[in-house]
Amino acid sequence: MGRPYRLLFDHLLSRTDPERAHHAAFAVIRAAAPATSRLPRGTGQPVTAMGLRFPHPLGLAAGFDKNAVGIDALAALGFGHVEIGTVTGEPQSGNPAPRMFRLPADRAIVNRMGFNNDGAEAVARRLAERRRRRGSAGPVLGVNIGKTKSVPEEHAVADYEKSARLLAPYADYLVVNVSSPNTPGLRNLQAVDKLEPLLRAVRAQADRVTEARVPLLVKIAPDLSDEDVLATADLAVALGLDGIIATNTTVSREGLRSADSDVATIGAGGLSGRPLTRRADEVMRALRGRVDDDMTLVGVGGITTAEDARERLAAGAQLLQAYTAFVYEGPLWPRTLVSALG
Repeated sequence: MGRPYRLLFDHLLSRTDPERAHHAAFAVIRAAAPATSRLPRGTGQPVTAMGLRFPHPLGLAAGFDKNAVGIDALAALGFGHVEIGTVTGEPQSGNPAPRMFRLPADRAIVNRMGFNNDGAEAVARRLAERRRRRGSAGPVLGVNIGKTKSVPEEHAVADYEKSARLLAPYADYLVVNVSSPNTPGLRNLQAVDKLEPLLRAVRAQADRVTEARVPLLVKIAPDLSDEDVLATADLAVALGLDGIIATNTTVSREGLRSADSDVATIGAGGLSGRPLTRRADEVMRALRGRVDDDMTLVGVGGITTAEDARERLAAGAQLLQAYTAFVYEGPLWPRTLVSALG
């Protein structure tokens, strides 16, 4: 897939600071949207999930477009759905730079961005303006919300409620992110006793500000134990959630090809890309064995090839998302993968 791009990446882009390269590439993607929107679409099979029609299974995971500035430009590259965010109740600059790192030998990325974003109010204004200009046109839009770092855990529910109140009216589906490793204490909210009141509150808030019911999903970490994965599945069923996104980045560094010294120099952060493939498949199979087909499962983590995608679908996912493969494989990758899936 995209050999010229891979040569460019390996010999030039990989020498550029990853965060700076991301911003530059995203600017090019947005500028090129009038041209890329006229390219032939991939020939994937439509998927109906959560009462929504997706042109094909592949979407862009949260993290690439945190602030809803390039939704339609990204869809023009071939993504059938785009998930923006993670958006927090309050604007925040995130963790100090450098905070994004590549591990090319593993086709992986480590990030400790820390939910840097413009905040729910600014993103809601941007989405309102997009709706005024485009109406309902565009890809299926997911909105991923998380906790503001400065908000103490005991006030987390109110923080998520604020984001849901402001953003649910513009979302085709809404995602509660409690699984990033880069906000202190966030993963504590995955515990069922804390997750249940949070999800109930977000559901109620979303229902208050929308006329039609917006599907609600939760995004979980690959580092949960198998027992906790099943407990989350049981909770999702009990609460009537519409889906589960599995999985977020991992704090594990097991089995990497990269030199130990390089990994140690990078330090803390969430690892994404090829090393997640096996664990993400395992989590998906566990979830599908626990829930029925009414529960939409979104597979993300380590999907690069058509074989990876087919394996994740066979494990039980109805929809797929990617981010790191898009970075390594280039702008033609989404269409190529969708066409390969047929």
